[in-house]
Order: sequence, then C-alpha cells, then structure tokens
Amino acid sequence: QVQLVESGGGLVQPGGSLRLSCAASGRILRFNRMGWYRQAPGKQRELVASITSAGATNSADSAKGRFTISRDNAKNTVYLQMNSLKPEDTAVYYCKLEQTTMAYWGKGTLVTVSS
Repeated sequence: QVQLVESGGGLVQPGGSLRLSCAASGRILRFNRMGWYRQAPGKQRELVASITSAGATNSADSAKGRFTISRDNAKNTVYLQMNSLKPEDTAVYYCKLEQTTMAYWGKGTLVTVSS
C-alpha cells in the first residue's frame, strides 16, 4: 500500500508563486512515475506534469515555461514549483504515483489564484 500526502497549496495573487510537495510512503518501488494533476470546478482532471524515478519529465502545454517538476528519490517526494500563476490555474492539485500496474492518488491540495 502507498500513501501520498500533498502540501503547499493556498491563496496567491496572479503572478505569484507556490511550491507544492507530495511525500510518498509505504511500499515504493525503485522504478515509478510521480506526477501532478489538477481539477478545476466543472472540469475533468488533467495532467500538469510528471517525472519518472529516472528523471524523465512530461508536462502539459499550460505548464511549460511556468511550472517545474522535480523529485527527491531519497525522500520519495515530488515537487511542483509554480511561477507566474494565473486565475485559470485555480484548481485542486492531486499527486499521483504509478508503479507496475498500480496507481495511487493523494487527497489533493487547493490552489486559488485570485486578487
């Protein structure tokens, strides 16, 4: 079993920055992919960015140039540095871990971008 705990969400003004963290615990395999997804009210959950344990990254067009995903394998933690935030980035941000055929989700952290 794997548990994921997100932190770092909150209220920020447009143009501001936030750093999200997701700590994984439990039976973590050496090879896995961790990522951030978000779901805005009335919309489907969508990928923001992901990173494998080898460091390969993938990100949505909306995140490129503004958001950076990174991870600390020793701590089983993934980070999402979000800069130049826009009101349309407002959403609940979820952490996901995939290993073998299994996928695990965190409970989410709310990011609100508003003046």
